Formats: sequence, C-alpha cells, structure tokens
Amino acid sequence: MTYCVGVNLKAGLVFASDSRTNAGMDNVARFAKMRVFCRDGDRVIVTLSAGNLSMTQNALSMLELAARNDPEALGIWTATSMFEVARLIGDAVREVKERDEKFLRAENIDACATFIVGGQIKGEAPRLFLVYSEGNCIESTDDTPFMQIGEIKYGKPIFDRIISRETSMPEAVKCTIVSFDSTMRSNLSVGAPIDLLVYEKDALCVKIKRRL
Repeated sequence: MTYCVGVNLKAGLVFASDSRTNAGMDNVARFAKMRVFCRDGDRVIVTLSAGNLSMTQNALSMLELAARNDPEALGIWTATSMFEVARLIGDAVREVKERDEKFLRAENIDACATFIVGGQIKGEAPRLFLVYSEGNCIESTDDTPFMQIGEIKYGKPIFDRIISRETSMPEAVKCTIVSFDSTMRSNLSVGAPIDLLVYEKDALCVKIKRRL
C-alpha cells in the first residue's frame, strides 16, 4: 500500500508521497512514487503513483520514451494544458493494462495503477487531477482542493477539517506532514522517507523539494 497527497491552493501546489512498497517482516522495499518533469520557465509537472509498481513505472516510462522518439508529437513536453497531460497518463495506463493485466491476474496480482497529476504549464493556472486505474480522470475543485490515493482513511479527516483553497502554503505543508504521521502510525504499509514538493504559483520551476 502507499499514501500520496496533492493539494491545489490559491498560492500554489503541495505534493507528498511515501516510499514503501512492501511491509513484510523481512522484505521492506522502497521506491520513490513522485516523478517530476520540469522545464524552467515553461512547465512543472508532478506525478504521484499508487498501485502495482510495474504498471505505474511502465506508464510513465512509455510517456518518456514517446517524447524522445517523437519530440514534436503531443506528449509530456508538448502538451499545452494539464488536462492533456492527465489524459496522456490515462491513455498510457490503459495501454499497459491491455498488454499486462491478463498475465498479472493469472498470478492473482492486482493490476491497478492510480495517479495524482498536478502542476502548471505556461499560459494556464496550476491544476490538479486524479487519474483512475481505468484511465479516466477528475480535477480538483474549490469544494475539494486536494487529492489522495492509497491508504487515505487515516489522513483524510485532517484534510477535511483544515484544507481549503485559501489555506496558506505553510499551513498546508504542516497539515500534509501530520496526515502522513497519522497514517504511518496506523498502518505499517505506509512508511518513510516522505518525498515533499512545494510549488509556488507561476514560478514555473521547482524551488522546494525535500525527502523527509
């Protein structure tokens, strides 16, 4: 299991993800679930992933490979909106599932792959999306300015009580850290280190990225 959070505030975006992929007694593995695509002055795109690790890694690797093979085609570096980016990730998830799902299910392995995708592309405001395992997506709103995937039940009540679009960045960061602390204390399948990224609106570069 995992726990990832994305928050869309008037001041910018906050992202955080844990790094535990196994919680067995003698087999604890760690993989970063945050991927950052940044071209200073043009775009900052952040993905957080939950679910089958091979599915999520393959989906993002396919996007990177497609961008290298055909730099002029619609892709992660040429999309003109975050909605297009979310759709591209959804399409990649569908393609990987079509190829691999039947083989995984034959071994009773879950083939789910879910993403939080957020950031800012020059010319539009920061945006935040949740991409489901089926490939479709929804966008954060003023009523629900945050997205969570994975083991959300322990951290969600904290966000419900505190987070709104007007929340300051420092308060949102504190809230995020507390939600991770609550989740890790209650569920051994979520664990440190925690990757944290704070993006200031219109910066179009990453100034704060920490591993806690």
